[in-house]
Amino acid sequence: MTTVDITTAPERAAHRVAEFKPNLLQSSEHDLCPGCGHPVAWRLVLDSLVELELERRTILIAGHGCYTQMMRISDIDSLQCLHGRAPAVATGVKRMKPDAAVLTLQGDGDMVSEGLHEVLHAAARGEKVTALLFNNGVFGDTGGHMTATTVIGQRTKTSLEGREAGEHGYPIDVAKLLAQIEGAAYVARGAVNTPGMIARTKRMIRRALELQMAGAGFTFVEVLTMCPTGWFVPTLDGPEYLEDSMMETFGIGELKAPD
Repeated sequence: MTTVDITTAPERAAHRVAEFKPNLLQSSEHDLCPGCGHPVAWRLVLDSLVELELERRTILIAGHGCYTQMMRISDIDSLQCLHGRAPAVATGVKRMKPDAAVLTLQGDGDMVSEGLHEVLHAAARGEKVTALLFNNGVFGDTGGHMTATTVIGQRTKTSLEGREAGEHGYPIDVAKLLAQIEGAAYVARGAVNTPGMIARTKRMIRRALELQMAGAGFTFVEVLTMCPTGWFVPTLDGPEYLEDSMMETFGIGELKAPD
């Protein structure tokens, strides 16, 4: 067996993880809460764009939420639209620029609570865009109140004792809805709470982009992300809480994919 003396190993062995940030990420500093999963999820998107050589062909349409901060630190063309309307705006952008890689970025409050009809109709039309849902189960940007994806028992600012089906209804599984629509070519759900899950989710995002550029139709990736602040849990408990609550409710994997 070969051993390596780290004191004499090549310099690259001592590089910090931060030094390997994607070229499209202009800064690793942001104002999101400690333990937030959004920056990890967004890095997977940027990595995939670079690997597919789409960085100069990408147009991002973002909704309103904590994730919107990603726009100002990323070197890609982007625009922001009204709450819930990103799939509609993306439709116009893609039809005007069919060779572009068009992505939407929305949270669960923006996409599911405020604009569910928009993403469903975009899928039904088979629009050749990729929709990304960063789902943490709360309206994080506006104070941490309940959304349409908040799971049963989850505490939020508007469900302090936990979401209760009889009073608040049940969470909406948007990925499951989209998988039933003919125009949707690819539907998957990942998470960013463990290294293995992060790697798996990146493969989903890359596959969605590949299929978009191949003209397969509407593609969708939901990423379950942590929000310890909105969940009322310690920062370090975020990944475990995500697994025990959101992943238990929604599940992980490809719901629809080409043969």
